[in-house]
Amino acid sequence: MRGAKSKSLAFTGLLLNCLELIFSANTGFSVSIYDVTSQSISLRWPKFSGASSYRVTATAVNTVGHSLLAHFSDVTIKATLTSLIPNTVYAIQAEAIDKNGIILAETQIMQSTVLAAPILSVSSPSCDSIALSWKAVYMAAGFSVSLMRSDGLGGMLRENTTNTSLIFTNLDPGTLYTIKAYAWNANGMPGDDFTYNQRTSPNAPADVKVAFNSGALRVSWMPTEGALTYSVTASSGLLKLKCNTSSSSCMVPSLQCSSEYDVSVTAYNDAGSSKPTDAVSLKTIPCAPVNISIKEDKPGHLLVSWSSVSFGHYYVVFVKSDDGLEVHCNTSYTQCYFQSDCGFTYFISVFAYNKAGQSPLGDVFNYTTAPCCPSDFRAVFVSSDTVRVTWAPVRGADLYETRAAAWSTVVLCNDTAPACTLSALQCNTRYHITVHSFSEARGSNTSCAPKHVATAPCSPEIKNVSKEGLSVISVQWQSNNEDATYVVTARGEAGLWHCTSTGSSCTLTDLPCGSAFSVSAIARSPAGQSLPSYSVPLETAPCCPNDLILTQVTQSVTNISWSAGKGAQTYVTTLESPKGQAKCRTLQNYCLLGCITCGTNYTMSLKAISETGLTSSCTYQGYSSSACCPSGVKLYRLSNNGIRVFWRASDETINYSTDLHGSKGNFTCTPSTGRSHCDITEIPCGDVYTVVVAPLTDKGLKLTFCPKKIYSVTCSGSSLGMVIYRGKSNAEHI
Repeated sequence: MRGAKSKSLAFTGLLLNCLELIFSANTGFSVSIYDVTSQSISLRWPKFSGASSYRVTATAVNTVGHSLLAHFSDVTIKATLTSLIPNTVYAIQAEAIDKNGIILAETQIMQSTVLAAPILSVSSPSCDSIALSWKAVYMAAGFSVSLMRSDGLGGMLRENTTNTSLIFTNLDPGTLYTIKAYAWNANGMPGDDFTYNQRTSPNAPADVKVAFNSGALRVSWMPTEGALTYSVTASSGLLKLKCNTSSSSCMVPSLQCSSEYDVSVTAYNDAGSSKPTDAVSLKTIPCAPVNISIKEDKPGHLLVSWSSVSFGHYYVVFVKSDDGLEVHCNTSYTQCYFQSDCGFTYFISVFAYNKAGQSPLGDVFNYTTAPCCPSDFRAVFVSSDTVRVTWAPVRGADLYETRAAAWSTVVLCNDTAPACTLSALQCNTRYHITVHSFSEARGSNTSCAPKHVATAPCSPEIKNVSKEGLSVISVQWQSNNEDATYVVTARGEAGLWHCTSTGSSCTLTDLPCGSAFSVSAIARSPAGQSLPSYSVPLETAPCCPNDLILTQVTQSVTNISWSAGKGAQTYVTTLESPKGQAKCRTLQNYCLLGCITCGTNYTMSLKAISETGLTSSCTYQGYSSSACCPSGVKLYRLSNNGIRVFWRASDETINYSTDLHGSKGNFTCTPSTGRSHCDITEIPCGDVYTVVVAPLTDKGLKLTFCPKKIYSVTCSGSSLGMVIYRGKSNAEHI
């Protein structure tokens, strides 16, 4: 900031030149001034022969101050005296000194320093002006300030003033200007100048545009001449957000959603700032909807609702199921309906929209619908009081609860498997069986429809078994079921016999005699079959013997034999007539009955008795005892060697047979009916004969039990002699 002003110092220069001539006329040693400022004087001198150093002294003439002393080496021919007082006359003495300190030559010159330069304070209060101010300069009479573009374009502006401030207007915005200023004294002599480069403040940016980019505010504008930096301000109430940049765009982060901002841009350079641009009003993206609620007002119907959002023009609800399928709903209201399926988890997000864009992602909610109801489940009885329920697994179910309810009774079964066995159910009961699916997220699906299942009838209880006939058994039980059919079964070695009834009794017929049975009853209904009742033992009466044989042993004794009767242990046989009764009790299958009256019709009966005392009364055809043996059997000799056998007949209607047995021959005669004697001719004499007269049966058979009599038939010459009775031969008939 130095400037030579010697050409302007006419008077002072002339004076100094004269003095220089005076002081150096005799010595040939002189100094000259080639530059003067407010604080320095620059001198030059020729090299003086023999001098080893130079000494210069500057003494203020028109003011009080210390003298300035400077030493220079012998090679110095130029020097500058500094730290001088502005606008002061100095007497400058220069001396050439040898190495011994002896002054070889000296010269003196007068020189005045110029005014100090004004120190400018510069600013650009607007984009087209520069303001300057400075402090007063001592002894200054006025100031001169010039201004021009630093790039040399355009003309120079110059202002002279006696004030200490100045404003240049109508300048180019954002342009660097070079400013020079100096003061002059009362003689018009200029002092030091002060040079300063100042840029005008920039103009406000133009064509400001705002847009949202990933939730931040992007502001752009046309670059402004001379702007070094820019500042974007987004104001919303007391909140101010700023963004500084040296480019022509800027991102303002952290904008609050659902807010309205006034956005302006200010350009800056080293001179200051431009005016802010006109504010651009901008509404930010809406905030994410809150107070989101999800409910299933009915199965398959999801209702999503939320609170309204400031600056939200419309809403979009996205619902994505866990199988990847996504649906959405656009609405200007604050609720949306969606179809839903059981057993799915839905992920739900709600966005608000306006012209600025989409709201941030809020909370993502998940909603799990109730698990599906098992469909077409089957209930199968594994026993009369146990039902096995099976179904196909359903989506979303972690657990299944099977409930069987009847009146106040509830049977529960919980299992993770798709099957459950319900036991200890009451018989003859209609149950409502429901399979509820359960999930940890949603709980139980209570809308599952029940299945109606009736248990099998209760087991009947046999109260009585009675004998109605020989092969007829009546069974009675307690009827404790509704709409049941009862089946009674008699089971034994002889086979199975059944009877059926819807009441409380039925009759078993045609049961075989002499058999043991186990009698039980079951109840049947469309629901199934009951367990059998407790068995009741049943024994039928013993069978009557089929083959009954009566054999007359003696006239008063009859032998009865028979085949064994099944189931019989004891037998009682009875022959009964008006003349009396004969009875025999035996464990055998035969019996001897005494006291039989010959020639009598008897009623024959037999009782077969089992081990437990059951009795079968067996009746047979009547029995007639054999005819009585004749009495008074005698032999009489006839002429011509014949014998007459005579007897007293018990019945004139009976035929008799007469047998004579001897060693010389056997003889038989059968008289006609009604006769009581029989003649045998030509019987040998001299022999002993056994004579038997026996009645003949209807079949012509002779009774074998009539008594035998012994007679001797003697000879008298060649003919019969005497017939002598020898007695009876009874031993073999006893």
